[in-house]
Parts: sequence; C-alpha cells; structure tokens
Amino acid sequence: MSVFDATPAVAPSGATLPIRPGLIALARDAVRYGMVSVVALAVDFGALVVLARVFGVHYMAAATLAFSAGLVVAYLLTVAFVFRDRRRYGAGAEFAGFLVTGLVGLALNALAIYAFVEYVHAPVEFAKAPAAVFVFTFNFLARRFFLFSPARA
Repeated sequence: MSVFDATPAVAPSGATLPIRPGLIALARDAVRYGMVSVVALAVDFGALVVLARVFGVHYMAAATLAFSAGLVVAYLLTVAFVFRDRRRYGAGAEFAGFLVTGLVGLALNALAIYAFVEYVHAPVEFAKAPAAVFVFTFNFLARRFFLFSPARA
C-alpha cells in the first residue's frame, strides 16, 4: 500500500480519520515536483556556476540563462512525471502557461539573487539558495492550481 493511497488513517484511540483525496493528490504532486525540481535546479545551478565563474558572464545574465535552461528541464520532466491532470489546455497553451509562470519565477529569482549579491554581499552561488526555495514554492503552487488542477465535476 502506498503512502499516497486515500485510505483512512487510524488515530491512537482506534478511531478512523478520513483522509481527503485532494490533499493526498496535492502531497503526491508536491513530492514528485520536488524531485523534478532537484534535477532542474542542478541544471540551473551548474549552468550558473559555469557561466559566471568559468566564462566570466555577468552574474545576472548567467542567472537568467541558467534559469532558462532549468525551466526547459522542469517543463519536460513535470509533464512527464508530476501532474496527472491536464484538463484545461492544449499542449501549446499549456506550455505558454508554464512559460508565463516560469517568467514570473525568473523575475523573482533575479530579484532575490540581486538583493543577496548586492545588499547582503553573498556570492552568487549562495544567493541562489534562498531564491530557489522561494521560486520553487511559487512555481509549484501556481502550476498546480492554475495549469494542472483536476477537472471539477
């Protein structure tokens, strides 16, 4: 039996606690999205370091290019492995929605990296960490609820 099955849980008193299927689906998608995001973040972070440190690209340009590479990886893996419900849009419109949320995420990423590098004086590699957490949360919630939510009866 999977941890994501919608089976009732048993309380210490022996009473059965109902588990809402929607909450189970949300948790399942969050875990899968987290795994996909680790891969996309590895691409993003690796490209950022190579572009900024090896090739000397300005950190903001490097962050933008690296984020874009991670965005493509995230899209491909997300539609293949994460969200089962794809009810609202065709493939082109779905990608456009994914891209729009990605562009908002890119703006948030750039703002966070800029703030940490310029005001906290953190190296760009360290500035990426809080940016990634914030952008991950935004992207997951936006994509889950606006692009890949289940159809309502």
